Amino acid sequence: MSQPDLIISGEYLLPSAKQSALLTQHGVVVAGDSILEIGPTNALWEKYPDTERLHSENGLIMPGLINTHTHAAMACFRGIADDLPLMTWLEEHIFPIESKLTPEMVYHSTMLSIAEMIKSGTTSFCDMYLFAKEVAKAADESGIRAWVGEVLYDFPSPNYGNLENGFAYIAEMFDQYRDNPLVNITADPHSVYTCSPELLQRLAHVADKENCLYHIHLSENRPEVATCMERYGLTPTMHLENLGVLGSNTLAAHCVILEDHEITLLAKRGVKISHCIESNMKLASGTAPVVELLQAGANIALGTDGSASNNDVDMFGEMSSVAKIHKGVLLDPTVMDAETTLHAATMGGAIALGAENMIGSIEAGKKADCIVLDMNQPHLTPCYNIPSHLVYAARGGDVIHSVINGRIVMKDKRLTTIDENDILEKMTSMGKMIRAMH
Repeated sequence: MSQPDLIISGEYLLPSAKQSALLTQHGVVVAGDSILEIGPTNALWEKYPDTERLHSENGLIMPGLINTHTHAAMACFRGIADDLPLMTWLEEHIFPIESKLTPEMVYHSTMLSIAEMIKSGTTSFCDMYLFAKEVAKAADESGIRAWVGEVLYDFPSPNYGNLENGFAYIAEMFDQYRDNPLVNITADPHSVYTCSPELLQRLAHVADKENCLYHIHLSENRPEVATCMERYGLTPTMHLENLGVLGSNTLAAHCVILEDHEITLLAKRGVKISHCIESNMKLASGTAPVVELLQAGANIALGTDGSASNNDVDMFGEMSSVAKIHKGVLLDPTVMDAETTLHAATMGGAIALGAENMIGSIEAGKKADCIVLDMNQPHLTPCYNIPSHLVYAARGGDVIHSVINGRIVMKDKRLTTIDENDILEKMTSMGKMIRAMH
């Protein structure tokens, strides 16, 4: 039997998104990178008297949150160009300033975003951006679980230049991280409006060969749909279907503008949806039909998008927005209930990343990715229903401990793998430089 390294315990233990699964005065035994056992706290302490304890008297232990669509390094652009339409925001502000990015800027900006994610309860994230080797490096060093890809598109990249260099770059990433326990590499076409049909298909072949995710922005707003119709006579979803690249390894971010038959098709093809409600609302892209997608049998996960269009990576805030906005849009208080929303942020994310056997719930044999919240607070008292509290009342700042892959990466709100003061200092200095560029 594996020797235990840590016992995480508290007042509540919620192994999944269901209130019916709630346990009280229970703990999780961690051995190496995995969960060895779950049981009553006193019994575990008696069974393993010499094992390190991480006990929180008023703590709630739950699965770590999974952010399935980010551009972590865009934390350096937070607030630089707000209150603009998507294409204006991209073409007149983001693309020009991204052309001046350096590997060092991406590394430090990613580390800032990872610090924010860990402090607000995220234990896994899926990222597509530029200089992705630096994103992967930051993830690996910080101890967070990550799916990382270099975004490819038809025009020259600030990172790799021409497209062939881009394919060489991602090939190197696949080789470097093939056996990494935390970092997984993905194949990432940016979108149908920045990638030729040939590029979309070529990256799909890479995804099939490497058995990895095919991560793409899809049908984010009406101008994207109009552009695709003008070029190809098809909507973005039907364009991808026509190219034969929609499959169970496809992670489609946004999916805001969909026809009924496209909803059915995405569910049939097993495409996973990353729902980014706050970014979509802020950019006035619209509201993705996630209730209809769920009814069709599609898997819904949640993403924050980048901090330049959100403007944070707090998944608790994202859950609250998702649950409330769909009720308002559909005039139905029963849709996106707390358990459905919490499932999307945990197990839904794990399924989207093809990692449901590894993360997304607290079970013996799974990886030890869990967080602890302090429930002894005015806005969390009294407590009748834990999933309801997590979706409607809890905040990222309520997280006090975080364990990823069996390693304590935050204890008593202090990061253990990242020098927070150092990264804040570096980013403050970088912000002054970016302001001068913009």
